[in-house]
Amino acid sequence: MSENSTPAGRPRTVTAAAVLTGLQGLVAAGLGGYMLLLAATGDPGDPMQAVVGAITVLALALVPLAAGHGLWRLRSWSRGPAVITQLLMLPVAGTLAGSGGAWPAAAVALGGTALAVLVCLMNQTSAQALRIGARGA
Repeated sequence: MSENSTPAGRPRTVTAAAVLTGLQGLVAAGLGGYMLLLAATGDPGDPMQAVVGAITVLALALVPLAAGHGLWRLRSWSRGPAVITQLLMLPVAGTLAGSGGAWPAAAVALGGTALAVLVCLMNQTSAQALRIGARGA
């Protein structure tokens, strides 16, 4: 076992990316659940739109959850969805940064985790562990 690996042989960069991506999925699922709860118990202007929005967020939460699970298990397919998810989160973080209240803090958390996952996944150790670019041989 190398200094940069976990006991399971997973590089720390992949482990960090898996955990952060999974957490992003859990937060999105929590948000979708909260939105669904508000749609059911609150007074939304358009109940159907509120439910559809909540279900959409819940469905979108499945992508980082699946990608995080795949990264944890060192599945090469998981890198693509994880990277795409992070790239989509950066403009969302930028939009949140311009909002008031607690949203700028959420923007820092979202943008920071997205950048951290991208850095973790765009290094040679991660690519080798996930067998990215290893064709043939």
